[in-house]
Amino acid sequence: MTTSAGRDLVCVAADGVELAVRDHGGDGTAVLLLHGAGRTLEDWARVAPLLAAGHRVWAMDLRGHGRSGDGAGLWTFDVAAGDVTAVLAACGAPDAVVVGHSLGGMVAARCLERDGGVPAAVNLDGHGMGRPEQYVGLEAAYVRERLAEARKFAEEAGGRPFPSEALDAVIGYQAAMGAELGIPADLMETGVRRSLGETADGQLFLRPGRKQALEAQEAMAGIDLFALYRRVTRPLLIARALRPPLPVPGVPPWFDTLMAAYVKGLARDLEELARDRPQVTVAGVDGTHAMPLERPAEVAELVSGFVRGLPGRV
Repeated sequence: MTTSAGRDLVCVAADGVELAVRDHGGDGTAVLLLHGAGRTLEDWARVAPLLAAGHRVWAMDLRGHGRSGDGAGLWTFDVAAGDVTAVLAACGAPDAVVVGHSLGGMVAARCLERDGGVPAAVNLDGHGMGRPEQYVGLEAAYVRERLAEARKFAEEAGGRPFPSEALDAVIGYQAAMGAELGIPADLMETGVRRSLGETADGQLFLRPGRKQALEAQEAMAGIDLFALYRRVTRPLLIARALRPPLPVPGVPPWFDTLMAAYVKGLARDLEELARDRPQVTVAGVDGTHAMPLERPAEVAELVSGFVRGLPGRV
């Protein structure tokens, strides 16, 4: 079975929550990898070994995900960034570059504001759903209505329980999606199994659980990323996927049109941001949103090139 090599560790957050970490070794500038919503550190299985050829690399399961604990409080970006601080301190690398994908990319950007030790961050396709005015060619009122529907769909899916006998079907679905992108089936299965949680009545669910999934959705809906980008003063690389995601069963037919309008506005706004903010670098990855699993060599080279270009870094 394909697994990411490395040594598994447990670090403890400020509130006592246990955070699962994988040490991938390597030498050079330290890098911490963060996955996306509903995913785990296994998403870095193909990228981490490539980065470890020139960097000191760790990956972690975000709070509520994979094998990290939930915690009693709300899931917020500030709490997640605090978890990153705790992990970096425990690993002896408080000045590591934080690299995140999707939700993890948003957390990475937040670390530039919260943590004085993080010198730079990378956000790989962590854009959320944006603001209504970013949807080119669509009325703001229409966009708000559709975004509310899309959010309801995501909330209903978060932490949804299923009978244990359906696990093979869940794994099969993930493997089929991965096959369309050239991702090994065993790697997709490893990610599913790392995400598994169990309800009191013996059903399974993919972490985060219902409570944490809703809180993460609330956090993503409430953050103004471009306002954050304009506040940061340290280097930030923002990458976006240049290919559309694969179709998802059950998604309404208007969703693709909505996302196409958002992609146009996002590209426009990122280009403007890069012109106005010298600390911000914008790049594209020739892949879908699943870029760490789908395009590992391209992602590793993008991250490594950014890190090598930082002042005083190698």
